[in-house]
Amino acid sequence: MKVTYRPEDGEEQVFDYNPNKLMSAEREALEKRTGRSFNEFAMGVLKGNALCRRALLHVLMKRQHPTLSFDDVDFCWDELTVEMTKGEISLAVERLREKKGDEDLIEGMLSGYDEAPDDEGKARLPFAV
Repeated sequence: MKVTYRPEDGEEQVFDYNPNKLMSAEREALEKRTGRSFNEFAMGVLKGNALCRRALLHVLMKRQHPTLSFDDVDFCWDELTVEMTKGEISLAVERLREKKGDEDLIEGMLSGYDEAPDDEGKARLPFAV
């Protein structure tokens, strides 16, 4: 996934969010902060849950700024975008179809396919399908 933070008064920051590359302490922090299992957290990020997205941005920014506190992460909603890559969309749709998943969800995912960022590596999903 591609997470882009564009603050009005600062430089754009782009993060490659690979859930398989999160450290266990980072996953635990996300679960503790949001009160959700990691899978529920990941779905919350995709569905636009504000707390989940803020917690994710905090973890990603903390890698570059280790002393950054959660309370210091505050942004206007239009300053943050979270996008699945083309490969992630394809993989999710494939898995949903195998399980006879929600057709409306599949249609919604495919509607943004052309605008989705390309993959720079192997597609992975931040949630279980």
